[in-house]
Amino acid sequence: MNIDSKTNLYCVFGNPVSHSLSPVMHNSAFCHAGLNNVYLAFKINDIQAGIMAARAFNVQGISVTIPHKISIMPFLDEIDPGARRIGAVNTVVNKNGKLLGFNSDSLGAVAALEEKTDLAGKKTAILGAGGAARAIGFGVQEKGGHVSIINRSADKGRKLAHDLNAGFCPLSDFNSAGYDILINTTPLGMTPDIESMPVKPDTLKPGMTVMDIIYNPLETKLLKHAAAAGCKTIDGLSMFVYQGALQFELWTGEKAPVDIMKKTVKQALGIKI
Repeated sequence: MNIDSKTNLYCVFGNPVSHSLSPVMHNSAFCHAGLNNVYLAFKINDIQAGIMAARAFNVQGISVTIPHKISIMPFLDEIDPGARRIGAVNTVVNKNGKLLGFNSDSLGAVAALEEKTDLAGKKTAILGAGGAARAIGFGVQEKGGHVSIINRSADKGRKLAHDLNAGFCPLSDFNSAGYDILINTTPLGMTPDIESMPVKPDTLKPGMTVMDIIYNPLETKLLKHAAAAGCKTIDGLSMFVYQGALQFELWTGEKAPVDIMKKTVKQALGIKI
């Protein structure tokens, strides 16, 4: 990678971001495509200040992660209709000085889920009520799935359930009986807090499909217990790569080198290829 005065800057805004593999994934894709771009991770608490800095430094593209996927929206110039319907943004494109918001989480999650299961008619419990939960809930519903939001905060959970016209259950009352799919969108179990999990092990029933959008570690404590309980499991790698590939294409207008991106992330996670 040769960085010079003509290098374009891309980045991820979030808190935390120390665990993020977005830089290694996107930098490998930029290098493979021969693009003079660099991608960095920025820990951002004040998203308005972050957007002001992005404008000042002419950042060409931003990945948006926890906790800013919803709060970033008022500070952008335009929101893609799909992201507007979802109510969350995880991708920002700088188009001639205008910052445009998109959502690649929904399509990325659906692609990862459909590798392992059909969604139409399935009852899906989504743990969490943030931007990722919102995007995934929307995507599952578009494929004909039935969604319930499971969240510790009743107010936040009920609001998302209302927005999606979905069911709601407080996390303390959750029982997985009757659900076909369970998706964790919370950070519980993510590096460095790898011993946490969002539900108790006895909640997991044989035959369920359990997906965790966390990719670091790849096998979270939730997925370990799910596999032991006889569930079909989906780790966060596929969603992460698919949503990242869509970001790459929105930023560059070029076809994403998906195989290179996936290989790079696996190597960074220490997975044998």
